Amino acid sequence: MLIVGELGRLSPEVPIADPTLAEMGKNLKEAMKMLEDSQRRTEEENGKKLLSGDIPGPLQGSGQDMVSILQLVQNLMHGDEDEEPQSTRIQNIGEQGHISLLGHSLGAYISTLDKEKLRKLTTRILSDTTLWLCRIFRYENGCAYFHEEEREGLAKICRLAIHSRYEDFVVDGFNVLYNRKPVIYLSAAARPGLGQYLCNQLGLPFPCLCRVPCNTVFGSQHQMDVAFLEKLIKDDIERGKLPLLLVANAGTAAVGHTDKIGRLKELCEQYGIWLHVEGVNLATLALGYVSSSVLAATKCDSMVLTPGPWLGLPAVPAVTLYKHDDPALTLVSGLTSNKPADKLRALPLWLSLQYLGLDGIVERIKHACQLSQRLQESLKKVNHIKILVEDELSSPVVVFRFFQELPGSDPGLNATPAPSTAPSAVGRERHSCDALNRWLGEQLKQLVPVSGLTVMDLEVEGTCMRFSPLMTAAVLGTRGEDVDQLVACVQSKLPVLTCTLQLREEFKQEVMATAGLLYVDDPNWPGIGVVRYEHANDDKSSLKLDPEGEKIHAGLLKKLNELESDLTFKMGPEYKSMKSCIYIGMASDDIDVSELVETIAVTAREIEENSRLLENMTEVVRKGIQEAQVQLQKANEERLLEEGVLRQIPVVGSVLNWFSPVQASQKGRTFNLTAGSLESTEHTYVYKVQGSGVTPPQTPTGTRTKQRLPGQKPFKRSLRGSDAISETSSVSHIEDLEKTEQLSGGQEASEANSPERHPGAPAPPEAEPPGALQDGAQGLQGDHPQVEEPESLR
Repeated sequence: MLIVGELGRLSPEVPIADPTLAEMGKNLKEAMKMLEDSQRRTEEENGKKLLSGDIPGPLQGSGQDMVSILQLVQNLMHGDEDEEPQSTRIQNIGEQGHISLLGHSLGAYISTLDKEKLRKLTTRILSDTTLWLCRIFRYENGCAYFHEEEREGLAKICRLAIHSRYEDFVVDGFNVLYNRKPVIYLSAAARPGLGQYLCNQLGLPFPCLCRVPCNTVFGSQHQMDVAFLEKLIKDDIERGKLPLLLVANAGTAAVGHTDKIGRLKELCEQYGIWLHVEGVNLATLALGYVSSSVLAATKCDSMVLTPGPWLGLPAVPAVTLYKHDDPALTLVSGLTSNKPADKLRALPLWLSLQYLGLDGIVERIKHACQLSQRLQESLKKVNHIKILVEDELSSPVVVFRFFQELPGSDPGLNATPAPSTAPSAVGRERHSCDALNRWLGEQLKQLVPVSGLTVMDLEVEGTCMRFSPLMTAAVLGTRGEDVDQLVACVQSKLPVLTCTLQLREEFKQEVMATAGLLYVDDPNWPGIGVVRYEHANDDKSSLKLDPEGEKIHAGLLKKLNELESDLTFKMGPEYKSMKSCIYIGMASDDIDVSELVETIAVTAREIEENSRLLENMTEVVRKGIQEAQVQLQKANEERLLEEGVLRQIPVVGSVLNWFSPVQASQKGRTFNLTAGSLESTEHTYVYKVQGSGVTPPQTPTGTRTKQRLPGQKPFKRSLRGSDAISETSSVSHIEDLEKTEQLSGGQEASEANSPERHPGAPAPPEAEPPGALQDGAQGLQGDHPQVEEPESLR
């Protein structure tokens, strides 16, 4: 059966004795090729959507062939990618992944053998896999338990510890635990939800859990405090409790820090406590050089390994290695089983380990550690990046964050004391920096998706970015070039982060100094800031919906986005309020904050006034229509009195009009929208000219208007900190433009007065002195004070 383990490496010339195995390998290869080819075609055909088949149809009586079934599976896997694009692509399964998937098919086939052959085969698979794992990870004379759920192994270990410490537990059960309550010690840096899971699986109350704090003065902030742990153990013993089990970390779930496992082992031996170790750093036990803190984990009572993500193997189980001499207790606790199906869980891993070999396993783990070291060394040279590392540099997890100390920021913030309900200045800076780090992490995840970068929130440090290649590199195929690209992306985003952090306070001061604008303190927004325009009917104390304010802010957002600047503008509800406000995104170094704030204020005021003008015009038009109807009715009555009743009769009126035509005066009305009044049309009929009416109000403008150079985007400031130089250069540029216009205007005037401008035209009259022209104008004004009426209007 060793041929099965090497099935992926066999050449076509090597025959396989069992035809079923050969057919199984062939079918699996064809099926995987069909699914991968179909996925590739789906990616190339962006506009063509496959039928998803989400609605189940009737089962066909004649059945379907394998190609149709696999096509349906492929549609179900990738049919919704056009509607909701996934953030991460499906894992790229290589040849070693095919071997792992083949193990599940082989397990189903092996289960059909007779009992004796099945027992021998499963025993061989289980013993081989256990021996290989114990030798690779330096855990001598250990047993292995294979499980799908990663936390399931720890729950079984807790059952084994209970059976080992409570001799009468099988007979008395809960009564033994009630008389002497067990205590399970967990680190404060343990995985979230681990303690609750153990209590639910074991049927223990939550007081049986004891969280051990991490070091707060000396050492790492994520390492278990051994001295405090010893104090807790002594206190529990004095209260009549039984210290049962301690869960230590060889690489915490958050930052990959390793506890002082050597000292913890001595403490557990002193008080008879079971020591269980878990963490990503256990993978480094397969390397030639291992740190002393991780190497001490080989002396623990049990450990959990996750070779699937470490080696990039899909659908392989997790492994719990433990040491115990009583097979009866391991059978009762569920760590061993007589069922062949339970032993076949190790088959996919048995195949994959043989396919990779010892060199392949070590090479993958070593490659992941080299990636983390490469990133760590590169980030040390980048300013404003803080790396959270422990004393030893062997941890394959790199956690970093952006930070910047702003000189003079604290005195400025503390100068104006905030109310008791507002966060402190330090807390505000912490939230602002966390928002920027969250934005940076999301940007890096999009720019370099193969890095496997994750964003997390730590209690002390705040929002950080974690790079754990042992959990992602083998799956995503991360290389050294990807790490270099990640560092380059970090460096490219730093100027935007530092500038935005510096402009926040300036933006706040400008908004507070501008009438009509309200600064909204939202520390969770990664941008310059948030501002709201206060219109005339704005009720500050009310949290209800404000339709007028929403309308103004929607128009303001549209106007700002039409400027085509480098800033991004969004509209959303204010924190703890339903009123709208404008969110301004990240900024570069050349943003003029004063111009930005002034533009927002002027534009919002203009939108509000235009809105009120439209509302007033609507009311004026309605009243004008009513007045026009009244005047039209009055004009009809006057016309009736003037013409008489007889002229209204159809036949009689025509005869009278023929003998004696009526000289009716043309009377009309026009509605002036600007003035909002009805006016007579007599002036229009007499002079054939419409009146100009009232001049409309001017559009409000800012007090400071900035002259932009051709091609320069709004809110741009070319030289930050050198306003005098920029203003001087802009003024000189404007003066040059004015001189050019004057020269061009004078040239046009000279060309117009030249007799050579229009050939064949009569010669212009001789120029008169300025005094004669002035006297003529005065005489004309005195002799003809009125304009004579044309004959056509007499």
